[in-house]
Amino acid sequence: MLRSIYYFDPVFRKVPAVLTIHNAGYQGWFPPRTMESLLLPWEMFTMDKLEQYDKVNFLKGGVVYADAITTVSQTYAGEIQTPEFGNGLEDTFRRRSGDLFGILNGADYTEWDPAIDSNIAAHYTAAKLDGKQECRRDLLHAFRLEDISDETAVIGVVTRFATQKGIDFIVDILDRLMQEDVVLVMLGNGEEYYERLLTEMAERYPAKMRVQVKFDNVIAHKIEAGSDLFLMPSRYEPGGLSQIYSLKYGTIPVVRATGGLQDSVEEQTDSGTGFKFTGYDSNALLDAIHRALAAFRDKKSWTAMMKRAMAQDFSWEKPAQEYVRVYERVIQNRS
Repeated sequence: MLRSIYYFDPVFRKVPAVLTIHNAGYQGWFPPRTMESLLLPWEMFTMDKLEQYDKVNFLKGGVVYADAITTVSQTYAGEIQTPEFGNGLEDTFRRRSGDLFGILNGADYTEWDPAIDSNIAAHYTAAKLDGKQECRRDLLHAFRLEDISDETAVIGVVTRFATQKGIDFIVDILDRLMQEDVVLVMLGNGEEYYERLLTEMAERYPAKMRVQVKFDNVIAHKIEAGSDLFLMPSRYEPGGLSQIYSLKYGTIPVVRATGGLQDSVEEQTDSGTGFKFTGYDSNALLDAIHRALAAFRDKKSWTAMMKRAMAQDFSWEKPAQEYVRVYERVIQNRS
């Protein structure tokens, strides 16, 4: 509309537009008559502009006409230019690759910081970790898990129960995972199939697994603070925030190397902050968990990893500066 209806308007003509894409899978498909409803010229209804498979594709139009496009991680900016993640728009994204910027989401540390979090049992910092154990005990009590040894790893999950989030991977490895010295606490809701299946599996392992099918912000904070490990095996994750919260809480993330998960978690022997796996393979997830559990048994190196994780800064300061640079660029190009 800026580039057609308002093109000759002296107020709007030089106004730049930046489109931020969180998830390229949600595009907005509408019938051709939408062009008339929006008073858009029919010459825009072509394959190189808004048309796709004889439909108006709103996201495609935004990508074509925006002065710049941002998305929520550098890796995802590259991924959406491939057939696997582009959802049919990969060619359109590639044509705009010079104006496509990946900027990782920031975290709100006024809400997600174990030093000040009002939802958890005790406060703690990287310099004084004692409160982490208190939060662990509180989490186990909240989920009615009794007599859990300090040597047992508490694994937390807060997510939407959906295939996109890799819940099928967790289901596939669950029987084998329950043979390890772990307990698993899960919070979330989503696809009815997974809600029912996970509830049934928790009943099969009453001493080692709990599932709460709901969204509960307080419990989410308790899981972040009280768990030792946090699972995010997402099939794709444009940005992701839970892994960033986990780092801040010294809860070591185990993630699939995709999107923002790839950009925010490092797996290195002496400098890592978590564990990653690649490919659509549940066995790769289990292998990553095994690596994490082996590290957990070495308390000295585990504490060092926790402190490295908590030292990471994913506040909004750096992303905000990157957005400002994009905005300044498009203003200059339009002036």
